[in-house]
Amino acid sequence: MARGLDRQRHILDFTLAALLRRKGKTGALVAVYTLVVFLLASALFFGHALRREAELVLKDAPEITVQRSLTGRYAPIPKEYAGAIGEIRGVSSARPRLWGYYYDANSRANYTLVVPAENQPDPGTIVIGSGIATLRDANPGDQIGFTGYDGAAQSYRVARVLPEGAGLVSADLILISERDYRALSGIPDGEATDLVLTVHNAKEFATVAEKIRQRFPDTRPIVRDEILRTYDALFNWRGGVVAVLSGMAGLAFVIFAWDKATGLSAEERKEIGVLKAVGWETSDILAMKFWEGIAVSFTAFLLGVTLGYLHVFWGGSFLFAPVLKGWSTLYPNFRLIPAVDFGELGAILFLVVVPYSVSTIVPSWRAATIDPDAVLR
Repeated sequence: MARGLDRQRHILDFTLAALLRRKGKTGALVAVYTLVVFLLASALFFGHALRREAELVLKDAPEITVQRSLTGRYAPIPKEYAGAIGEIRGVSSARPRLWGYYYDANSRANYTLVVPAENQPDPGTIVIGSGIATLRDANPGDQIGFTGYDGAAQSYRVARVLPEGAGLVSADLILISERDYRALSGIPDGEATDLVLTVHNAKEFATVAEKIRQRFPDTRPIVRDEILRTYDALFNWRGGVVAVLSGMAGLAFVIFAWDKATGLSAEERKEIGVLKAVGWETSDILAMKFWEGIAVSFTAFLLGVTLGYLHVFWGGSFLFAPVLKGWSTLYPNFRLIPAVDFGELGAILFLVVVPYSVSTIVPSWRAATIDPDAVLR
């Protein structure tokens, strides 16, 4: 066994020396290969990290959200529904919530208006996210104007700006008092945007939601797990867009690599003939080409994955972040927490290393089975 390992070590040393002799050709192949792996790995890392961020953000989301729907359209919900729903067995609490969106025509951005349950800003003041502060060039003490539902101008003083560290959640966020929100949106005192529920037992979410639908047919209960599945599907779709584009580049590379692997150059055929003439066996030739494929593909895999990791978690994924983030104007500044799906990474490793390594063996076997004199001639 030790003799066999020494034999493979010597073959590997010769293979690496041969690759270095053709460093121009080898470098070009590794560079193209690395680019394909880099694109695929970046899409993988970014999509998985965003799904992880969504899970962390939504873990504190309401267990059940109850919305009202009239003829298929979203509508404010009467606050009296909260008392009736709170009496359903299994429901710990039911609280009305006020929030909505405001489109700023000047900056062409959508803001999210929220009335916090506790510590509401004083009437006439608002708390804004870092994205809005940058977009509107606003600082604490400045005035920001909005147009109400009735066309009347409303002005609010910026009490403070939320920290940038919470950019993923609060970049487009405006915290406002209940009185100011109702004056701006036109929602009367007896109605709310939706209801948020707390349930005793997580296993009863579906049962409670069904009871709400039966008692109030005009409502739509949304369980937190449904939101998580929606975000997961969304990020999978956005990641799939980049993966398809990367796959097209990968297909072009496969054609290039297959042409390179299946068509040995005259120099490589001569090298094989010389090795056969000095006593190398066909199995040794195949082992050499196998190690050559492993060296090229595995090096490209390591470089591509490393560059993809740095691109996503240190470079902000600047190449295709707008495609995957999805915000139209306000792009939150945040650094993703490194999260790697080793199962998907292993699949990329298999698809990158195995096909190329195998494709180098077939033409080498054909050349190795020819008489050395014929090859040299």
